[in-house]
Parts: sequence; structure tokens; C-alpha cells
Amino acid sequence: MEKKKGRADIRERFGFAVKTRREALGLTQEDLAEKARIHRTYLSDVERGTRNLALVNIERLAAALAMSMAELFAVVERE
Repeated sequence: MEKKKGRADIRERFGFAVKTRREALGLTQEDLAEKARIHRTYLSDVERGTRNLALVNIERLAAALAMSMAELFAVVERE
């Protein structure tokens, strides 16, 4: 499947959505990683768009960001 021209990779869009929400909540990467029960460097990779996340980690991040997975992906799709 070919990437749409001019549109960032899903991993990059997802990472941007996570970072934007984290910053809006006033959380550090360490804060969010602890709430989501993931390692801070893993979260850093997510925010940079270099990780392909498992569903369990997407669910954990959404919960830690006080969002449903659907809400989180709605933000991703707007980007």
C-alpha cells in the first residue's frame, strides 16, 4: 500500500497527537509514561513516530491521556 503524498505516516501522526495531548495536559514524558505503564524512552519513540505500537499500548496511552481510543484516533485523523 502506497503512502499518500503530502500526508505523514500514521506513526508520525499518532505520535504528534499523543505529544499534543500530553502537552495540553501539562504532563512530562515521564509523567505520561508512568501513567501508561510504559518506558519513557518508548514514549519518546512513539512521539517521534518511530514506533509501531501494539494495541495494548495504544489503549494504555489513550487511558493515560483521559481519552478513549476512538477519541485519540479521531485526533490522529484530523492531523
